[in-house]
Amino acid sequence: MAGEYRLLLENAQQLVLVCGRGEKYLLQAGAERLAVLRHASVVVGRDGYIKAVGQADAIRNQFSGASFERVIDCSGKCVLPGLVDAHTHPVWAGDRVHEFAMKLAGASYMEIHQAGGGIHFTVEHTQKATEEELFSTFKHRLERMCRAGSTLVECKSGYGLNLETELKMLRVIERAKRSMDIGISSTYCGAHSVPKGRTATEATDDIIHNHLPKLKELKLSGEIHVNNIDVFCEKGVFDLDSTRRILQAGKDTGLQINFHGDELHPMKSAELGAELGAQAISHLEEVSDEGITAMARAKCAAVLLPTTAYMLRLKQPQARKMLKEGVIVALGSDFNPNAYCSSMPIVMHLACVNMKMSMNEALAAATINAAYALGKSDTHGSIENGKQGDLIIINSSSPSSHGHVILCSSTG
Repeated sequence: MAGEYRLLLENAQQLVLVCGRGEKYLLQAGAERLAVLRHASVVVGRDGYIKAVGQADAIRNQFSGASFERVIDCSGKCVLPGLVDAHTHPVWAGDRVHEFAMKLAGASYMEIHQAGGGIHFTVEHTQKATEEELFSTFKHRLERMCRAGSTLVECKSGYGLNLETELKMLRVIERAKRSMDIGISSTYCGAHSVPKGRTATEATDDIIHNHLPKLKELKLSGEIHVNNIDVFCEKGVFDLDSTRRILQAGKDTGLQINFHGDELHPMKSAELGAELGAQAISHLEEVSDEGITAMARAKCAAVLLPTTAYMLRLKQPQARKMLKEGVIVALGSDFNPNAYCSSMPIVMHLACVNMKMSMNEALAAATINAAYALGKSDTHGSIENGKQGDLIIINSSSPSSHGHVILCSSTG
């Protein structure tokens, strides 16, 4: 007989709530004092949502007669919210390991891109791959992310560029949403690059007049539900005007704006995103001071990607300045063929070492703030009553210790 409740994690040395008062995000001051309970327990209901959080003795008394499907003694261990990866490109075919040698020899990202490598190389292989092949590799990648503690992952299309392949990628993401125990926020990124043989204007028109209406039709029929729209706003890719047109058209169809900006060149992407009401902008290595101010005022999250700056030898995003100016700072792995990292703990480590974030700031950025960047901080990113019971246990008494993940419980 099934228990009344799905899960009891009891007597944790530390239960790192991250938030305790329903905060949608944490700014610098909030991240400095994360909510923590000691010698505490948490109860997850059969519906996958948290039913109680509190001191171990109080929870034991409150649920003294209750039955649980699973009870885990967390004595001496630390419990955290499931980590949130706010930026990934995990659906693709092909391998770009050969490009690493080119980078080591001094070739820049855009030089490789213009020579037919980079995104275009992956697009060619992804267009040829079957849906089943793409799902098989995607599933394996998600499983690796989950083992490293990620329980909610943003997943982009963008290696199709034509409507047929973009839809193939989005169907693969939708299939994983429905069949795997990991949360997914799906992103249409058809404007990831300008297709060969087209201009940026032609690609923009195709997206607005063909891709987006088809996505709306598939949403209404219940076949594919996309959460976000993304554009690679960059010199030599989609300029500010094309980016504006695509993002506005996506917003008009009900998609949340969450796009690439100010990565390789200062494009005023941050100013544009703040103006359009973007939920989040990623990269921002070349963001202007004015852009930082605009994002802070608009409560537009900055999704910083330390793996990308590391791999491409770019200057580091200005995490400290953003935090000081009141920007909501989130983190993502930017998992893709060019930056193959599926571990948010590694991302957090790089954020601390290379971007000079504190450990608490990095944890907030990889939980509640990353959830906010996806528009999901009402259900994810902290351990609070009513939220999704996505929890990880680390085999140490403190989140700052070098323990390893021993459970990843995505219960939705």
